[in-house]
Amino acid sequence: MLLLPGWQNSGEWHWQTLWEAYYGDRRVDQHDWMTPRRGDWMAQLEEAVLAHAAGPEAARPLLLAAHSLGCHLVAAWAAHSQNAARAAGALLVAPPDTEQDDWPGVLPSWRQPLRQALPFQTLVLSSTDDPYDRGGRAATLAAAWGATHVSLGTRGHVNADSGLGLWPQGRAYLRSLLDER
Repeated sequence: MLLLPGWQNSGEWHWQTLWEAYYGDRRVDQHDWMTPRRGDWMAQLEEAVLAHAAGPEAARPLLLAAHSLGCHLVAAWAAHSQNAARAAGALLVAPPDTEQDDWPGVLPSWRQPLRQALPFQTLVLSSTDDPYDRGGRAATLAAAWGATHVSLGTRGHVNADSGLGLWPQGRAYLRSLLDER
């Protein structure tokens, strides 16, 4: 499992950090969490995917669990990588609306989302009161990515502030990706 945090990384009580500690999932570290460049992040993900393919767990299916900007990372990487088929599935949680008027100025390379079907099973989970998706465009992104969309109701940005803890429901969604193969 590769964990793909969003802008500014995932903090101590974020479900991704808890999954890393509890399940031993691997976080894809980025060189710059504060002013990320899409190409740099894509290169880090590519390296992590290739390391998985060359490592002792290569025979096990590779799953991606992305949050926020990490969702857009998965879409951009899959559109450009020759190794996208190595991923068995992706859980994309709380993709932000990068075309929102108040999109942060330090994220210019992320402004235009890639909107093409992903070559693996994908679930997009979103919240109806996510401040980074006020227009509710997560469902539209899911359709463009060829993904199944699931609304989690009112869960904010589906992060540590949402009070999810270890988030067993999220883990069940992730496991369901393998059932669909």
